[in-house]
Amino acid sequence: MNWTYLFTGFRGRVARLPFWTGLVLIGLAWLALGVAAVLCDFQPRLELGHCALVMLLGFLSLWPVLAVLAKRWHDRDKSGWWSVLLLVPVIGPLWIFVELGMLEGTRGANQYGPDPLG
Repeated sequence: MNWTYLFTGFRGRVARLPFWTGLVLIGLAWLALGVAAVLCDFQPRLELGHCALVMLLGFLSLWPVLAVLAKRWHDRDKSGWWSVLLLVPVIGPLWIFVELGMLEGTRGANQYGPDPLG
């Protein structure tokens, strides 16, 4: 699997397995950032720079999430802008879970590229 392709750009398509793999890896990274953030709260000897770095890394990690989501939307032959559904409480994330995580992509090439399953 090409990790650079998966996490950096917004063009192209990915199938369900790379989508889920990418989200699990990002989730593990967020878990580690969460532990680091908790340590910042409970360890007064940690410098402010360390805590600011944790916050910056958390913000920068949004890019790979959006990249993976966009590619999966493309596989469903939809614009990556559909990711704004995440802003709709409850219904948005549920819709994204079903649409991107459960349904298969369009077969054959579409306007976003060739079929990732070949």
